[in-house]
Amino acid sequence: MAFSPAPLDAMRDAMAGHIERGALPGLVTVVSRRGETRVEALGAASAGGSPMSRGTLFRITSMTKPIAAVAALTLVEEGVLRLDDPVDALLPELAGRRVLRAPEGPLEDTVPAARPITLRDLLTFRCGLGIALDGSLFGTPFDDAVRELGLMGFGPPRPDAPHTADEWLGLVGTLPLQCQPGERWLYNTGYVILGILIERASGRPLEAFLRERLFEPLGMRDTGFHVPAADRGRLADCYSLDDADGALTVHDGADGRWSRPPAFPDAGAGLVSSADDYLAFARMLADGGAHGGAHGGAHGGERLLSRRTVELMTTDQLAPGQHADALGEARGWGFGVSVVLRRDEPYATPGRYGWNGGFGTSWANDPAEDLTAILLTQRPMPPGASPVRDDFWTSVYRSLA
Repeated sequence: MAFSPAPLDAMRDAMAGHIERGALPGLVTVVSRRGETRVEALGAASAGGSPMSRGTLFRITSMTKPIAAVAALTLVEEGVLRLDDPVDALLPELAGRRVLRAPEGPLEDTVPAARPITLRDLLTFRCGLGIALDGSLFGTPFDDAVRELGLMGFGPPRPDAPHTADEWLGLVGTLPLQCQPGERWLYNTGYVILGILIERASGRPLEAFLRERLFEPLGMRDTGFHVPAADRGRLADCYSLDDADGALTVHDGADGRWSRPPAFPDAGAGLVSSADDYLAFARMLADGGAHGGAHGGAHGGERLLSRRTVELMTTDQLAPGQHADALGEARGWGFGVSVVLRRDEPYATPGRYGWNGGFGTSWANDPAEDLTAILLTQRPMPPGASPVRDDFWTSVYRSLA
């Protein structure tokens, strides 16, 4: 037996309780272990009352990052890219950089970069550009310049942003780095740049490359950077985080920002996906880079990554002293995933890896338990403690037989 039924029933009741109390309109949960999968869809997917279903589509925001990391690593395995080679040849906009003497200092107070940016720097958020999760770099001269230029990638996803990838990188190239390459973990922006690197290295548009290398082999028919008109009825409404009174205000609906192809596909936070699609991706990683085509993929039994590459991807890559700027001393960062280093919560098994999305999604694989679990909502949760997310993960681990 993979699960104890009673705790899973209790999880369903706990999730239903959050919906009844108005914390969120609906959700989908997935737990998969030892060949057994249980999916629950509860509540409403839209303000109009359409029910949540297993096929509902969600803006997975930062759960895009693990997918982009896998795409880049396929190019590493083919010898097209190398982890520690400079990206200057493919991204000349980032060559010969100047670096702020202090991240909060004036834009003209710079020093030369000690070395070029590498692919490893992008994958590990140490490229010298990004967001400090504690908010300490908001309101700096650099942040003011980003906002004046209208640059996406330094905040929440903006699929309706006007710049193309080349335009965006050209503007980023006019700014100094916030810190030296390899020096500090700064969130998000490295993966926006990573998507451009994948396009230029592969010679293919990012979505076409992802579809060819990952989505089609894994049968991920619902995953992409926008929702076609025929599927918009399945896209859940996304709600605002700014509802101080607890009310649910729609932030983005079926005909909103994700209803049209973006000018610049965001490899850091731009994808829409479904429960079964993301489960197929997660189980591929759990199976060491191989997949069996169980979700309808056309290439069942193929290997997308080698086992050793998956092991590298899911191993902490941060240097001593860098964890405090990232996710705390109990969490590391691999390539596109956080990695549990020590148990500081009941459900924090060392070696467990995964990531969350800012619009209320969460995923992890736990190799020690042969477990994959996914929570999909569209009500943003705070980055720290969240009753919905905490209840979900606590219930998942209580259910393990």
